[in-house]
Amino acid sequence: MGSLRAFGLDVTLTLCRRLLDGGVPGIHFYTLNRAEPSATLWQTLGLSQG
Repeated sequence: MGSLRAFGLDVTLTLCRRLLDGGVPGIHFYTLNRAEPSATLWQTLGLSQG
């Protein structure tokens, strides 16, 4: 994974954790035909159903 993508994943994970900890009812991602980064976010956040 490139350093820019790793940075983007880190920033997005931090924001998602803050939102979830703050009580948001859900998070919506626009994947733009790139589902893998969103799947990584879901798995890392412990939201995957697998």
